[in-house]
Order: sequence, then C-alpha cells, then structure tokens
Amino acid sequence: MSDHLIEFKSPAARWVILATVLASGMAFLDSTVVNVALPAIADELGANLAGLQWTIDSYLLTLSALLLLGGSFGDLFGRRRVFLLGLYGFTAASALCALAPTIETLIAARSLQGVGAALLVPGSLAIITTNFDSGSRGQAIGRWSGLSGVTTAIGPLLGGWLVEAASWRLVFLLNVPIAIVAIVVTLRHVPETKAGTEGSRIDIPGAASATLGLGAVVYALIEGPVKGFTSPLVLLAAGAGLAALVAFVRIERGRDHPMLPLGIFRSRQFSGANVTTLVVYGALGGALFLVVLQLQRNLGYSPLEAGAALSPITIALLLLSSSAGKLATRIGPRVPMTAGPLIAAAGFLLMRNIVPGATYAAAVLPGVAVFGLGMSLTVAPLTTAVLAAVDDRRAGVASGVNNAMARLAGLLAVALLPLAAGIAQLESSGPRGLASGFQRAMLVAAGLCLLGAVNSWLTIRKDLAESRRYSDLSTAPSPELEARPSQQG
Repeated sequence: MSDHLIEFKSPAARWVILATVLASGMAFLDSTVVNVALPAIADELGANLAGLQWTIDSYLLTLSALLLLGGSFGDLFGRRRVFLLGLYGFTAASALCALAPTIETLIAARSLQGVGAALLVPGSLAIITTNFDSGSRGQAIGRWSGLSGVTTAIGPLLGGWLVEAASWRLVFLLNVPIAIVAIVVTLRHVPETKAGTEGSRIDIPGAASATLGLGAVVYALIEGPVKGFTSPLVLLAAGAGLAALVAFVRIERGRDHPMLPLGIFRSRQFSGANVTTLVVYGALGGALFLVVLQLQRNLGYSPLEAGAALSPITIALLLLSSSAGKLATRIGPRVPMTAGPLIAAAGFLLMRNIVPGATYAAAVLPGVAVFGLGMSLTVAPLTTAVLAAVDDRRAGVASGVNNAMARLAGLLAVALLPLAAGIAQLESSGPRGLASGFQRAMLVAAGLCLLGAVNSWLTIRKDLAESRRYSDLSTAPSPELEARPSQQG
C-alpha cells in the first residue's frame, strides 16, 4: 500500500489512470481488433482456417490461463514491477506479430502477447485499487472500466480501418508507441505497492496446476466445436484440465502461503460478483460475436461498417462508466448491478429485430444503444463489488480471478452459444443457417443477463461500507486453510 493515497481529481490520479488505461486497453483491444484482419492475414501468409483460428485463440488461451498467476505475482513482488514486466513483454510480442513472416511465427507471437497481457491487466486494476482513497476509488475504477472497455468495443472499427487503409501489420504495430507511452508514464508517476506478506513464497505447485488446468479446459472449449467434443484429444484435454483444477484446490487448501487463498470465496459477494461476471460477459462475448456475423453475412455490411454499427456501445461506456462507478460508491453496487444486466437483457431482445432487410435506425441502433446503457451501468459497479469483497492486499488476486472469469466466459459463449441456438458450424452453415438461429441466440443471451441480475440482487451487499466490513471476515484464515493467524487472505 502506498504511503499517500491519491484523490480522483488530483494530477497524480490522471497519470495513474492514463498508464493503466493505456496498458489494459491494449490488451482488451487485441482480443477484438484482429478479427477483421484475418482475411488479409490469410492472403499474405497463406494461412488455412486452422491457422486463422489459432491466431485468435493462442492469445486468449495464454491470457485466460495466466491471469490468476499474474495477479498473484503482483501482490507478492510489487504491482508496478509486474505491470511493467507485462508491458515490456506485450510490446516486444506486438512487434514480433507485426514482423511475422509465417503464420506459425504469428501464432507464437500472439501467445507471448497473451502472457504479457496476463501480467499487466490484473496489475492495472490493482494499482488503481491500492493507490486511490476510498472516496475516489469507485470513480477511478469507473474511468478505468469505461476507457478500457472502449478499446474492446472500438476494436472491429479500428481494425477494419487499418486493414483497408494500409496493412494488417499495423493492427499489431499500433501497440508499440502506445506501450512506450504507458511505460514512460508508469516509470515516472506510478508508485509501487504490494501485499507485503512476510515469509510468502511463489506457490509453484499451485501456479502449475492452475495454469495447466485452465489451459487444458480452454483448449477443449476452443477445439471442441472444430474437432468435435467426442474427439479423443478434446476429451483428453478436458479430463486433464478438470483433474488439474481439482488438484489445484487440494494444493491450495494444504499450503500455508497459497497463491489463491480460498477463504476469499467464503465472501458471498465475491463469489456472487464472479457468477454475474460469468453470465453477463458470456452473453456479451457470444452475442456480439454473432451480431457482427449477422450484419456482414445477412445485412451486407462491410467489416468497417459492422464495427461502426456497434459504436453506441463505445459512446455509452465512455460517457457513463465513471458516473456508474461514482454511483456505486454512493449507494452501493447492488442496485446498478441488478438494473444494468436487466437493461442489457432488454437490448438483446431488441437485437432480435436485426434480420435481413432491416434498417440500422429501426433494428440495429435501438438494441445496441440499450445494451450499451446496460453494460455501462454494470461494468464499473461489478468491479467495485469484487474488490470491495476482499482486503487490499489481495487486490491483484481478486482482479485476476475476475478478469479470468470474464475471458473464460467469452470463450465458453463463443463455443457454446451457436450450438445452443442451433447454429452447428458458423463456417459451414452459411447465411441461412446463421439467420435461423440468430434470434434464438439473442434470446439465450437475454436470459443469461436476467440470471446475472437476479444473482446480483441476491448476493451483492447494499453498500460498500458493509462490503468492506465483511471483507475482513470473509478473507480471514480458517484453521484448515492457513496455519497462522497472521496470514490473512
């Protein structure tokens, strides 16, 4: 914890927010910006369908599998130090992507990008949490959430413009100057914080089992729709991943200094907020993936036009997230985390009108605008609720768990939502197959958001003071988790 906490309107606050938004924004941007560049990559590098899939999936795989470890490293070794390490790695990997002569090199460089992102994303949020005072933390998180979320939403638009204007390589090269600015600002203006737990050591067995378990399960989710969920390799990966995750829980229960203190899950709010993250971000990732395809395949939009069609989400996140964070600080996250998913569900129901022949003003804009309003009301309060449920020393672990949940939700939804909607194979179903299942997919997405709203109402406490009072209890050690009372989690 830094010696002097900063206020939201101070010059120091602006520098900290700038550094963290630039860094995490790049990581979020790279999860969406590459999609529209895939045809150009295929033409230049001679990539087949599998190569293009791994261009996307290799990044998501390492990012999802290592987020928890990245948050734990920041708590132990210093959030600023690990954040910078992630920035260095992400910058170098981005340059390798831009210079890649073959599809195999690009896939390997994308994997390295994911490793760097796994270090800097939880670090960026933990830096904000441990440097801002309690009265400013909600606003700072809101600003971080909104500006970082904008980069995710603007990804398809920016990617389409760069590919059409110059080359797909600029999609990756753009990260380099942004990262350099983030590094300079961090070195000059961001103070160091860490948990400072005496006697703590790296939890090698826990880290290995968590990484293997998450990596194998994510691999099974990615390859299942392609190879078939009955493929021996997919079944082996799923079985090995689940076994490793079970081993991870057993390992963490038996260690004096675990990477993930399991006591944090005794917090009803922490567990509940992560359930809301799973269902709401699952709806977001799966449904918007299909919306972009529907716009291009059945309504005749170009990649750039499809990206521009989603711009109301960007505008809503930019304008409203900071206010939503401030609202969560004043009245507590429970109400906005309930109302936000309900509004997002209404947006998905309106998106069912995105059918062949529909106009943008009558069908696309209403659904996208209402959905953007709902997400703007959800994102910052959700993050606030997660971090309020644990003490500041575990902010990195808490943000790592929550970010991993969000990434895994997107992967799961992209794999399973088309199947649930009756779209067996997006690549082979054609426009007619996509159109027949699109409305069912939007209905499923709306149902997931409704589930998130109900869960938030039942599990999130009414105000932050109450959350923080209970966080000390929920993260205190139990006899079977940690041997010494001084090791609170």
